[in-house]
Amino acid sequence: MTDVTVVGGGVIGLTAARRLHEAGARVTVIAADPPEDTVSAVAAAVWYPAHQEADPRVLRWSAAAYQEFTRQAHDGVPGVLLRRTRMLLSTVPWWAAAAGDVTLLDDELRFTAPLVEMPVYLAWLARGLTIERRRISALDELPGLVVNATGLAARELAGDDAVEPARGQIVLVENPGLDVSIRDESRSLYIHPRSRDVVLGGTFEQGRGDLTADPAGAEAIRARCVEVEPRLAGARVLGSLIGLRPTRRGGPRLERQGNIIHCYGHGGAGMTMSWGCADDVMELALRVS
Repeated sequence: MTDVTVVGGGVIGLTAARRLHEAGARVTVIAADPPEDTVSAVAAAVWYPAHQEADPRVLRWSAAAYQEFTRQAHDGVPGVLLRRTRMLLSTVPWWAAAAGDVTLLDDELRFTAPLVEMPVYLAWLARGLTIERRRISALDELPGLVVNATGLAARELAGDDAVEPARGQIVLVENPGLDVSIRDESRSLYIHPRSRDVVLGGTFEQGRGDLTADPAGAEAIRARCVEVEPRLAGARVLGSLIGLRPTRRGGPRLERQGNIIHCYGHGGAGMTMSWGCADDVMELALRVS
């Protein structure tokens, strides 16, 4: 298989690089920032096609990622957990077919969702890969086959005006013993217990691209979550994080143009679609080689 350069060190870029590496490609990842400084590291990273339209591609990618994360959890891959989930919803959503055993009971959708502790998992994805820390000014300055997984930077690098940020804020608190995730999309609320902490969310501010600290917003998130899960009331706050999701009007872009494979625009569902998209990137790369 040919040499491949993957541009982007978040979950989409590293997952694609991992698949290509497993297929025998000589892969170099070029990233402006280390994985721990990407928006992927800020993400709650729980499987859910957040803010995605009912799209057969998204369903297929999400189903493939669900299966892969479930396998990884059973195999003990670092940072991958499975969490029973209560979603406050009165109808079965379009993506349910991708989520394994889904039950609707008393206005709650119940299923098991993969959850990834991103700092640990990104390091696992990056193992054995050649990673160069630098910025590029144009995709066509790179030789050979290129995977464009640049997220928000694709607005400039791919000339795609449909790409824009959606600002998100989360709060981290100590885990008081929770092991069930709760989600209520009508209130932009989620409670995701990890091994040592709980991710409380959140916000989705389309078009806002600043990272300005917002203590009042963090307190509002915590208060909403305590209302739903009172056991969080006494949990010590560990901090608040803000990240910019790489959204794209019209949904994610995954296609080949010449020697460039574009794979960006996943918004807040990068983890959810990651392995399915990586499989498609690999297939496109094989056709090019």
